[in-house]
Amino acid sequence: MRAPAAVTDGTGSFSIEEIEVGEPRPDEVLVEVRAAGICHTDWDSLSWGEPLVLGHEGAGVVLQVGSEVTHVQPGDRVLLNWAISCGVCFQCAAGNHALCETNSPVIRSRPWSGHAHPQGTLRRGEPIRRSFNLGAMCTHALVRREAVVPIEAEISFAAACIVGCGVMTGYGSVVNAAKVQPGSSVVVIGVGGVGLNVVQGARIAGAATIIAVDRQSSRFEMARRFGATHTVRSAPDDRDLASAASEIRQLTQGRGADYAFECTAVPELGAAPLAMVRHGGTAVQISGIEQEITIDMRLFEWDKSYLNPLYGKCNPTVDFPRIFRLYEKGDLLLDELVTQTYSLDELGRAFDDLHHGRNAKGVVLLSP
Repeated sequence: MRAPAAVTDGTGSFSIEEIEVGEPRPDEVLVEVRAAGICHTDWDSLSWGEPLVLGHEGAGVVLQVGSEVTHVQPGDRVLLNWAISCGVCFQCAAGNHALCETNSPVIRSRPWSGHAHPQGTLRRGEPIRRSFNLGAMCTHALVRREAVVPIEAEISFAAACIVGCGVMTGYGSVVNAAKVQPGSSVVVIGVGGVGLNVVQGARIAGAATIIAVDRQSSRFEMARRFGATHTVRSAPDDRDLASAASEIRQLTQGRGADYAFECTAVPELGAAPLAMVRHGGTAVQISGIEQEITIDMRLFEWDKSYLNPLYGKCNPTVDFPRIFRLYEKGDLLLDELVTQTYSLDELGRAFDDLHHGRNAKGVVLLSP
């Protein structure tokens, strides 16, 4: 079938055009995508050097399943998941499903490589890969069966789709990676889409003090709504957040927080959480900084830990149902995260809003 999609040429630009999407093979599912989240990784993927169908946060309805697919059927509401676990490799056996040595698209050298079956999707008669093996910014996605998780909650597609990356990364980094303890103190550097999910993950985990740090004070109202107990506005000339760290020590009995999470993707702030945690504290970098940076090793003194988890150490079959249960209880906010929706033709404006920090999360609405 022909399906409208956002397609990048791999050299920094994109266009909206029709592509051809085939029928599912035995281990595949054809999904009518209803909503796709927008994040900085989608913008980065414009320059990955290869044509791609954009998008890696998606939710929709199953249209057709292959003969080997048993966990979903046509008509089911589903969330797309890019971290496919084989279940048997070394990392999967150790419980590190996002690090699957067989299927993970980021472990296999390129964020769009792996078992993508590109021949199922054609652009101008030639196979084209789907970003993160999903390509969610298309009205129809042909994906592996492991990439499809049933949505077992009364929730809009716009709110559901963002669970598949931004929500899982923030919330999972708190509860799965750092294992934030009740009564603890937490610093969140950058309270955009991912940072807000760190804030509410910390609240759900029972943290007593949650300090939101950002250069845009306009974000603090939402941060408080999601669970922040204190806010610290960092000055534009406070490049390494040393002044902010000093203020945080004053808020934490002079010793620093138990946990600090970096959520800005700014390379210069890669070491910032180390300066904000106490001796024996835990610093967590979750925004995907991959550039080479220099760190003063004295920041590790003493007995500090530095974590760099992938995708909140996601185990989709366990974490997604748990997140939806928390949503239905009213503990985890998802509708409130979606601050703007767009049509596929408005993707350029959506990327501009992303860069200027106008949204917590923006979402593209696709099929009706």
